[in-house]
Amino acid sequence: MESIIIIVFVLGYLAITLEHNLKIDKLIPALGMMALLWAIIALTHMDVFEVNAELKELEATHIDEILLHHLGKTAEILVFLLGAMTIVEIIDYFDGFATIKGYIKARSKRKLLWIFSILAFVLSAIIDNLTATIVLITILQKVIKDRELRLWFAGIIIIAANAGGAWSPIGDVTTTMLWIGHKVSAALLIEHVLIPSIFCMVVPVLIASRLKIFKGNIEGDFSDTGSKSKYGTIMLYLGLGMIVFVPLFKTVTHLPPYVGMMLSLAVVATFAEIYSNKKFAISGVNEDSGDFEGHHSPVHHSLARIELPSILFFLGILMAVAALESLGMLFHFAEKMDAVMPMLGTESAGEKVSDLVVLILGVGSAVIDNVPLVAASMGMFSVGVDDPVWHFIAYSAGTGGSMLIIGSAAGVVAMGMEKIDFFWYLKKIAWLALIGFLSGAVVFVLLRNFVLNV
Repeated sequence: MESIIIIVFVLGYLAITLEHNLKIDKLIPALGMMALLWAIIALTHMDVFEVNAELKELEATHIDEILLHHLGKTAEILVFLLGAMTIVEIIDYFDGFATIKGYIKARSKRKLLWIFSILAFVLSAIIDNLTATIVLITILQKVIKDRELRLWFAGIIIIAANAGGAWSPIGDVTTTMLWIGHKVSAALLIEHVLIPSIFCMVVPVLIASRLKIFKGNIEGDFSDTGSKSKYGTIMLYLGLGMIVFVPLFKTVTHLPPYVGMMLSLAVVATFAEIYSNKKFAISGVNEDSGDFEGHHSPVHHSLARIELPSILFFLGILMAVAALESLGMLFHFAEKMDAVMPMLGTESAGEKVSDLVVLILGVGSAVIDNVPLVAASMGMFSVGVDDPVWHFIAYSAGTGGSMLIIGSAAGVVAMGMEKIDFFWYLKKIAWLALIGFLSGAVVFVLLRNFVLNV
């Protein structure tokens, strides 16, 4: 039966990878694969296990208990993401991101490249790399009219956004998974991954700034600056501040991160309701007033705009990977892979994980979605909390996707917004992303071996 399980997972995985070719949203195969895997396990009465990280062995359990266990871990991630997405949509409701455009005054292409890259790096660490890419490309479209130049900017923004998301516990879905899954703590994740991520961003931007395409000045539109709403700037800083507050809340209270995110959402939503100039009627709405939007509430409007398909995709893929983990497949696969790979990693808790394995995960994330890769790695490796292996996985999976435009959520959304050709990106941007990825990886290894472990 294990062969059937693997076949179902591979077929589902292929359907997710070939989403654009099949013209089928990836949430469909993810949900179908999840349901089929657990149905096969239940109907054939296969033994399910839970990995004991301390003893590094599998402990038998009941299918109902293991399902509830994995659903609980997955729900923590999904509720956290729902809160973060809603806060971002509330900021957008008040046109808060338009405030950022007001800071962009430079005419030099080279200066603009650095400005957009730094903004992408910083914003992605707070509002996640996908949202940061959407915001900056929207601004880019208003500032730069030359399409070829804009494509180059978009490509560098993808690299910078993915690098920025890798070092923050709230910057990328994969780092959020590792954080909520008690694999890393916020402080040590930042300590180990921030500097490699900076190199991953700075080295490609430094090389690109010397290219001919970024020489000279642009003729852009800088007149339309600032938010259309008088509360836009306030909501921008409030929203970003409350998202940053979440790791601090977890550190102080030791409660799961989604609790802090719900508190932050409550605070932002309260101010949104106060600042909203829309009328809210509990009994009904007056459609003739021309104010029939989001039930006359910025919170309802924002909840209606969140990416629910992404939430359902994460549910499907995380629970599907959990099925393989529960059967012990990922645990045994990790043991076999480590047995044949060169041992270049650092030893901890009697276990050694090869750096080459982690780098392969990073390269693989350029081809395959990094969410299931990281979910699988969480079931494969039984090293302790804040082991350098988890920090390296966070870096590799977060930044490796930049090497192909389909390798990250930031790349896919940029591809859609700017109609970027796959092969154009492969030819013009991929080599810069590869250099950045390897630069950061080398810096990570040097810091781990000679600085942070001293």
